[in-house]
Amino acid sequence: MSRTKGPERERWSSRVGLILAMAGNAIGLGNFLRFPVQAVENGGGAYIIPYFISFILLGIPLMWIEWSIGRYGGSLNHGTAPGMFDALWKNPIAKYIGILGIFIPLIILTYYTYIASWTLAFSIFSLLGLLPEGRIADGITPAQYLKPFEEYLGSFIGATGKGIFLTPDLWAYIFFLFTVAFSLYILSRGVAGGIERLADFAIPTLFVMALILFVRVLTLESPTGADVSPVDGLAFLWEPRFEGLTSPKVWLAAAGQIFFTLSLGLGAILTYASYLRRDDDIALNGLTTASLNEFAEIVLGGTISIVSAVVFFGVAGAKDAASGAFKLGFISMPAILSHMPLGNLFGFMWFFLLFFAAITSVMALSQPVIAFFEDELFWSRKKSVAVLGIIFFVSAHLPIFLKGALDEMDFWAGTFGLVVFALFEVVIFVWIFGSERAWEEINRSAQIRIPHIFYFIMKYITPLFLIVILATWSYTELPKVLAKKDGTIWITRIFLILVLLGLFALVRMAWEKREAKG
Repeated sequence: MSRTKGPERERWSSRVGLILAMAGNAIGLGNFLRFPVQAVENGGGAYIIPYFISFILLGIPLMWIEWSIGRYGGSLNHGTAPGMFDALWKNPIAKYIGILGIFIPLIILTYYTYIASWTLAFSIFSLLGLLPEGRIADGITPAQYLKPFEEYLGSFIGATGKGIFLTPDLWAYIFFLFTVAFSLYILSRGVAGGIERLADFAIPTLFVMALILFVRVLTLESPTGADVSPVDGLAFLWEPRFEGLTSPKVWLAAAGQIFFTLSLGLGAILTYASYLRRDDDIALNGLTTASLNEFAEIVLGGTISIVSAVVFFGVAGAKDAASGAFKLGFISMPAILSHMPLGNLFGFMWFFLLFFAAITSVMALSQPVIAFFEDELFWSRKKSVAVLGIIFFVSAHLPIFLKGALDEMDFWAGTFGLVVFALFEVVIFVWIFGSERAWEEINRSAQIRIPHIFYFIMKYITPLFLIVILATWSYTELPKVLAKKDGTIWITRIFLILVLLGLFALVRMAWEKREAKG
């Protein structure tokens, strides 16, 4: 049952604001941390070709599908997946499947906000010269050079002790509280007055800082005098190597990164697109947003991190320096930047652009829950933001203080859940709502002509791609996760189940009230 027309919903105030807000949703820590790690681990140039193919066959079609579902749902005063799926598919189960579009961003929000606070803390620490200093000497290995920075991060987040609990530094908790308060303040200002205004400032500033670092990195010299230059780093990333085309591992890594880089399968794009007007363009706007994201990820994020690591440690050493997103972002990069003249300033820029990337994503992760409260429970903006604040402040203490909780949440919500939800989106919109109606909806008021080949890609190739990814992950990764016996893992899983049950109860209550009103 679709909701009867209610009060006029908020709208984006300008096209530029919309694009920057959507770009802020997509441009996150994954662009500057996860992409370089994936590229290094999967052979650089061998990874890029499957990445671009996945972008065309998976990323662009899903992006247009999510924009279309969101705009369609927004025209019916639905800002989240339960209402949108219910409108697209006249089946009682549809709204409950849509719960994933609230559950996933809410769970990611509980740990992503905490990580965002690290970037803010490290930006201030770097500017004040409080981070360790790196000094390269003859015979020192990358592991030895990075050790002080690794110990600093471990001490900051409290990961150095034994037992099941983390004991973060007091400053870590203070910066977390500030990040939560700042986020809630922006959210309380609304879509146009808060989220859009933040994006209008944060995204251009992010690009300026990233471009400064980009130029600086291209002038780096090896600190040991080794015969390695930025050209070697660029060659590692961009020199085509076709062996990746025959590697299932590389294909899975590339396809998985597309979800992270475009924020697909989260439910956030659905909500942001619901604030479009019925006849606003989504074809060109969506493509523009995706292009901004790809520029940030490949040209800036990939170049800054990979070239720096290759110049400082060589290709072999770069693989160790980029052996994890946290290691690359919070250990290797500050170690590299500290060795440069004006290293404190460059370190500040690095972490502050990460903060802007993270905080704009926090806005996007928060909005689906707020929109559900506003659209389906008819709560005020202030009440919706306050309740969300209580929920994610309390929930965040699980990844802050319990070892293994962050990784467990990230697998179920931030990895596995994305593909499951995206598959539901394609099936419901393209196959149940109807491929012809879906194609017509995507092209409504389009300012560019979408090639008709994408009709067949969306109908056949994209869902097949998703099924293959889901089946492969279920076969290779799911048994490993389920085999974990650590008691802390079960605490986290019980928490996830309770959140799902709570959202189920809220959705059921909302629809019962609506049916009672007729």
